[in-house]
Amino acid sequence: MAERAQYRPDIDGLRAVAVLLVLFYHFFPTALRAGFIGVDIFFVISGFVITAGLRYDLMQGSFSYAAFLTRRARRLLPALLLVLCACLTLGWLTLFAAEYAALGKHVAGAAGMVSNIISLAETGYF
Repeated sequence: MAERAQYRPDIDGLRAVAVLLVLFYHFFPTALRAGFIGVDIFFVISGFVITAGLRYDLMQGSFSYAAFLTRRARRLLPALLLVLCACLTLGWLTLFAAEYAALGKHVAGAAGMVSNIISLAETGYF
């Protein structure tokens, strides 16, 4: 049988590197041309951690799609809601009406998990 994954400080170290790469890119966009590298690293780490959990559940015969989605929602939704509320609040204080309307559309897209579709329709994102 597989064991439940233990805490891995090396994974947290890689997460820190990924976050620092993203921050560095945002503060110095011309110094680091490939700013997406931090995001890519973070996605790979997330995939590794999620897959390890799924593998464990499958090997234990206890996998449930509903439980998986519930765990993901409990982990991600609080932070998402905080960021969306903060964006709307700061936008209300700093943006013009047309800009705030555009922000509202993007906040709604993020809440509905369709941000990429909205970006594609607006700018040819892909």
